[in-house]
Amino acid sequence: MSKILVTGGTGFLGSNLCKRLITEGHTVFCLDNNYTGRLLNVANLLKNPNFTFIEHDICDPIGITAHLDYVYNLACPASPPAYQGSHSIKTTKVCVLGAINVLELAKKNNARVLQFSTSEVYGEPLVHPQVETYRGNVNPIGIRACYDEGKRCAESLFFDYHRHEGVDIKVIRIFNTYGPNMDPNDGRVVSNFICQALSGQDITIYGDGHQTRSFCYVDDLIEGIVRMMNSPKGFTGPVNLGNPGEFTIKELAEMVVSKIGGKVVYKDLPSDDPTQRRPDITLAKTKLGWTPKVPLNVGLDKTIEYFKTQIKLFNQGKVK
Repeated sequence: MSKILVTGGTGFLGSNLCKRLITEGHTVFCLDNNYTGRLLNVANLLKNPNFTFIEHDICDPIGITAHLDYVYNLACPASPPAYQGSHSIKTTKVCVLGAINVLELAKKNNARVLQFSTSEVYGEPLVHPQVETYRGNVNPIGIRACYDEGKRCAESLFFDYHRHEGVDIKVIRIFNTYGPNMDPNDGRVVSNFICQALSGQDITIYGDGHQTRSFCYVDDLIEGIVRMMNSPKGFTGPVNLGNPGEFTIKELAEMVVSKIGGKVVYKDLPSDDPTQRRPDITLAKTKLGWTPKVPLNVGLDKTIEYFKTQIKLFNQGKVK
């Protein structure tokens, strides 16, 4: 089995990926400074002899001595409250310095490295649905630029290391994903709506609710990620990974209300918030044989149950 580094491994996606890789029998090094990740997410893996947690900031060089076969680079704040405001400079550093440190490590180990990029590289899209050849419409000086442009720069670094240093790279662009291990305070729309409804608060829609998103259940996404890492050498991507089913934010809120109850209220739309998001996944279907399986209605039920359990544990003082 392989030796694999997962940076950002205690976050939402990272912890689900670690679980998948451990289940497959690999040796996993989970690296995170827990800035937005939670050690709780990998608590059931800590006693596994094939799992090692390393507390480390990706902005600093990575001093792992074990020979690595694969590196998944997830390290980066991914929710608007985490990367905006006073944390924006840190977010850019994580995207750029973190990418360099990961690429240098991959080069040293002759390891394959996969970059977790984002649909945010498309900005406020003028092409719909978004295809990988679309170059985007991003505001480089807006409040989301630290994340949007940071991820664009990381992609640039990955392809330059591939062209000039011979590093074996893979790049994926992730669209909205949801499921267990989401942080209830991460500011993402699915967790916001569910947690607001479960706690008896008003469900807050920003704008008129007609902006659209495509929601991919986390198990589907992890399957696509693993397939991309294991795809033939030379196929670098970038590849869109997401569910092409498109819903308005209002439709999502109505689904949550139908399952939990609650009242919807409307507030002003934040600046630079995209009005449309839907991936064209033709490339993923063709090259990876991948398509998402879990319908939004089913995935929401699973995610609601997860948050119900978390709230119960919180009330019992077992989680923070």
